[in-house]
Amino acid sequence: MSDHGDLTSPVPAALADRRRKSSSIFDAFRPGRKGLLLPALDVPAADPEALFGALHRAEVEGGVEASEVDAIRHFTRLSQKNMSIDANLYPLGSCTMKYNPRINEEMARLPGFAEAPPFTPEPLARGALHLPARPEEALVALTGFARVTLQPSAGANGELTACLMIRAAHVKAGAPRKYVLVPDSAHGTNPASAHFAGYAVQELASNPRGTLDVGELEKKMTDEVAAVMITVPNTLGVFEENILEVTKIVHAKGGYVYLDGANFNAFVGKVRPADLGADAMHMNLHKTFSTPHGGGGPGSGPVGVAPALVPFLPVPTVEGAGDGWRLEFDRPDSIGRMRTFYGNYGVLVRALTYILSYGNGIAEVAETSVLNANYLRKKLAPFYHLKYDAPSYHEVVFDDKLQAAKGVHNIDVAKRLMDYGFHPPTMSFPLIVPGALMIEPTESEPVEELDAFAEAMIAIAKEAEESPELVTSAPHVTPVGRIDEALLAREASKPGSFAPVLRAPVRRP
Repeated sequence: MSDHGDLTSPVPAALADRRRKSSSIFDAFRPGRKGLLLPALDVPAADPEALFGALHRAEVEGGVEASEVDAIRHFTRLSQKNMSIDANLYPLGSCTMKYNPRINEEMARLPGFAEAPPFTPEPLARGALHLPARPEEALVALTGFARVTLQPSAGANGELTACLMIRAAHVKAGAPRKYVLVPDSAHGTNPASAHFAGYAVQELASNPRGTLDVGELEKKMTDEVAAVMITVPNTLGVFEENILEVTKIVHAKGGYVYLDGANFNAFVGKVRPADLGADAMHMNLHKTFSTPHGGGGPGSGPVGVAPALVPFLPVPTVEGAGDGWRLEFDRPDSIGRMRTFYGNYGVLVRALTYILSYGNGIAEVAETSVLNANYLRKKLAPFYHLKYDAPSYHEVVFDDKLQAAKGVHNIDVAKRLMDYGFHPPTMSFPLIVPGALMIEPTESEPVEELDAFAEAMIAIAKEAEESPELVTSAPHVTPVGRIDEALLAREASKPGSFAPVLRAPVRRP
């Protein structure tokens, strides 16, 4: 039995009853209970039916009255069902879910930063304009590139920015090209960004070691190829050991090397990507420099470029020195704006704080993330199959080959892991690894948490061998049980599918 106890034991009846009673805010309503006494209206009353039409209900079954303590307890219990990086290890490979230091938040909330209006006239915003110049300087130092634009709002937006600059450079040279080469292990946004930039995409196969096949690159690298998009380390967690040869081949044909910097966390402070021959690279500030994941909100995907691409940077750029900082729009070869404002300001403050906190010791981030990934790789290798058994950098990709013989697949492992209190790893990516389980512990996690995660994964591997039905029916102790994946897929494809999808989960007491 694991330290987590018997995860299949029935839920006690009393607890089940309490769960049912607190499953919805409507269950907290009691006639006559009030959390707030509102004053009498001092404005004309509006007709709610005229405002809301068919959405208006004169009465709600059971009433709409609850005390403040009932409401607070309901929403507190609801929040405790959430997973968060503050409370849990997030082993999501290719996401780099790391702890966000609170000093970053404190700096971003300083009134001079948080309360600066985005439309402040330039003469009154010299200090605010100086701040983006600082992370640009830091990223130039860490990457070796000539310039960095902080304007892109996400990784994919950064990819598109780089692709558009590469296109502009070829057009300026009078030799527009048709193709971009992308490895088969690449993130799906790579070919999407190239396509949006107007290129046709050709795939490059990986070799048995999981790295780019140089021989195939030589065959496909013609005068019609604008660029090669390559991830270092790649999405298998393997360093592209032939990267110097790759960049030499591409440059010999007049192409550009775009380096996907999503995995920069694995070698920040250790290697400058420009020294590898890269001409452009985007960086995800939420991955390497520990800003919050956007979740559909503010993000940042800065792009560094070699000297040849500097003229094509998006406008505006931040220029100047001392008290003369300004936004520069007079760049005739620029690809134009990539978004309305220069960058997500609060995110830049957080990233700069993180960089300055580490200073010259930032290489420890890479060292520890690589150490942690290889620690888990060694502990789990006897229990999960490694299609590409090469040293890991920041992440390691297992698959479900050993478990599939018992009818247990990666999604089953992921759902069973939830019973042990851990967020699932990334599944089914990269596509060249069937049944993939991509694990990235990051540098944030202590060895005790890594051991607990490994213990849970090993326990699940043993369950898959001895009691596979226990794994294939998981999760057992979460608020929402096994989802009917087939129903979800069918309903999600229908117009107006939101409500049916919400009915798909099987709820547990």
